[in-house]
Amino acid sequence: MITTYKDQYSPPDNDSYREILSLLLKDITEIRHKVGINAEKRLQNYTQYYRSGVLTKSASNLSHYLALRQFDLRHLQERLAQAGLSSLGRSESSVISTLDTVIDLLHRVLDPGYQAIDKNPSELGFNRGQQLLDQHTIELFGSHFENSKAHVMVTLATEAAWDYKLIKALLMKGMTCARINCAHDDPVIWQAMIRNIRRAEVEIGRGCRILMDLAGHKIRTGPIELGPAIYHIKVKRDAYGNVVEPGRIVLFDAACSEPLLEGEDTLFRVAIPTELFMTLAAGHRLAFVDARGKQRILTIEKPLSESAWLACCGQPAFLVSGCDITWMPPISENENTPEAVYRLGEFFGTPKTIKIVKDDHLLLTDHEIDGAPAQYDESGVPIKPAQIGCTLSSAIEKLQIGQAVWIDDGKVGAVVDQLTETGVLLKITHARSNGVTIRSDKGINFPETELDLPALSDKDREDLDFACTHADMIGFSFVESLADMECLIEELAQRGATDLPIIAKIETNRAVRNLPEIILGTIGRHSLGIMIARGDLAVELGSARLAEIQEELLWLCEAAHVPVIWATQVLETIAKKGAKSRPEFTDAAMAVRAECVMLNKGPYILDALQALINVMIRMQEHQRKKFPRLRALHW
Repeated sequence: MITTYKDQYSPPDNDSYREILSLLLKDITEIRHKVGINAEKRLQNYTQYYRSGVLTKSASNLSHYLALRQFDLRHLQERLAQAGLSSLGRSESSVISTLDTVIDLLHRVLDPGYQAIDKNPSELGFNRGQQLLDQHTIELFGSHFENSKAHVMVTLATEAAWDYKLIKALLMKGMTCARINCAHDDPVIWQAMIRNIRRAEVEIGRGCRILMDLAGHKIRTGPIELGPAIYHIKVKRDAYGNVVEPGRIVLFDAACSEPLLEGEDTLFRVAIPTELFMTLAAGHRLAFVDARGKQRILTIEKPLSESAWLACCGQPAFLVSGCDITWMPPISENENTPEAVYRLGEFFGTPKTIKIVKDDHLLLTDHEIDGAPAQYDESGVPIKPAQIGCTLSSAIEKLQIGQAVWIDDGKVGAVVDQLTETGVLLKITHARSNGVTIRSDKGINFPETELDLPALSDKDREDLDFACTHADMIGFSFVESLADMECLIEELAQRGATDLPIIAKIETNRAVRNLPEIILGTIGRHSLGIMIARGDLAVELGSARLAEIQEELLWLCEAAHVPVIWATQVLETIAKKGAKSRPEFTDAAMAVRAECVMLNKGPYILDALQALINVMIRMQEHQRKKFPRLRALHW
């Protein structure tokens, strides 16, 4: 016998059902009343930050959302679902409208003669909140790329300054915003990047906004002691050991600055005397003796610019800084032509390798002391721990025993073990089983230490002078409070850039706690976006807590109608290695709920961009924010 739906389920009788709905109406009406009162109290603290003291609809909605989330709504949600009524779980963009709609429906069911109070749906309806968010997104990022409903921001590498083809390809594949990280390069490079972007915009006929990201207080690892000034020229061999491709380097005129070369940005460069440079031509040869005493030949291949030649070496060699090089005529010419000896330009060695494993010790020192690997005696017993400098010396002075320290986006975790005269001795508590190599210029986090740093560094203020003239948005690193926001807003006003939007980067636990205040005190007077910097947040909060917090940040920003940038390690394996990672694609699919997704730089950035656009276009057919669209499924 087939069991029918009627046999499985018997709805409650009318009296019971009315009682259920009556209790729901009473509870939601009470919540609606308390939400209004509590929201009004909160908003009174922020009227001073709004023009003419008039609060915006976005500020009111955020305040209502914060008031609503003070209640534990889990049981109420289940009761609403059982009654077949609208969930409050999608109320972010229009809180009061959602509550009023549920209340209105309950009144209509319980009282057929109920007359609703007329309301203007364009001002209070569910769609109004979404319209405001869409409007603010377009104001920040411009129009979308073709069929995509989210924007893609790409962090530009240094070569974007001279590689116009890369910039043009990025725009054609879907980049709608370019990020310039002021922690790297300089105004000359930034200007060249911007020039390429503006040129590509004209040629393609599509806009691209520019975010200039202030470096903030660079709390990073310091320089590392250099090894011998020797460069290894490597050749490529086949399976039989035969050389199939020579090693290549760039020789440039010592009288000129080191050139920016399109397409050859990864090659090693070394200066040669101008007298020698002026005599070179394709086919000429330069002989030298390498660090192992082996005779090697560099053959001049072609010019790369007016001040640079491309040279190749058919055998592996260890080129020594400042060694003698002998000019030799091409084989095809008269070999009686006299040879001439010159001196190769000086270059630096590569940093020494600092590798640590769990339970090792690492000395954190002032940045003026170069980092160095650990030293061992003849039997392998450590006699001096590895050391690395910190670019913010004042941070070391505030550390206490037992406090946590994280290095390089959480790849290395440690606790303060001892306070010494030369620095802080850390004990490594977290590292890969095969060890981690510590490099210079990697981020250091002190999640348990109050550093009390000013909102902007001196460098930030210098960079603002350039950014206020050239950028479309300012990225505010390590913002933690409304006072920090006021500092940047004042700096922008001093430079006549009051209309320049701010992207507040949420990177610390304190910033998460203060985000409602940051938003409520800013959106009434300044255009705002939020970047969820998941790398630093994961270090500050822990990965498990981050998974929860990134959801809450999305909800909070949606309630404020503030666009969100989903950042850090999106499809990073593709961008850096060209390899696909299934977990990263799942992460990218989650990112579609943000208004913009950021990709970091890498050799395979075009592949990563194409993959991200494909994922986003597919996922937007299934979901918008938390709202499942229930597209028809075809099995």
